[in-house]
Amino acid sequence: MVNWLELVTTDARGAIVFKNAWATSHAITDHNVAALASAGRARWKIENENNNTLKTKGYHFDHNFGHGKHFLANLFATLILLAFLVHTALDWMDTRYAKVRGLLPSRRTFFEHLRALLQYLPFDDWDHLMRFMQQRLAPNAPDTG
Repeated sequence: MVNWLELVTTDARGAIVFKNAWATSHAITDHNVAALASAGRARWKIENENNNTLKTKGYHFDHNFGHGKHFLANLFATLILLAFLVHTALDWMDTRYAKVRGLLPSRRTFFEHLRALLQYLPFDDWDHLMRFMQQRLAPNAPDTG
């Protein structure tokens, strides 16, 4: 069975500020309708933000990479999602990386800086590289690593 849930949020003047609908296999009752709407809205937000990132922030996920080879498009899509997963994990777990990424306007700019630095300068490890970038991008910022 498929159930339908629609949420309309209005401001004090009655103008619609949010409207969305979801289909669910869960039974909808007076007791769970708010929780289902909250879960649907959170999932919608997460999916849209991630899809936007994958399409417009340098991952080129909207490009069809299948140029004549049998599973090439699937392979590239998998590699793109794996890269996105690693970058997301770095954002959550590596405070120095997150700080450096926050100092640059885009992920693309970050990788341009990374490419230039690694072409000419040796670094002992990832932490050394991130420390170097943080010190050069924000020389007066406290070391948060």
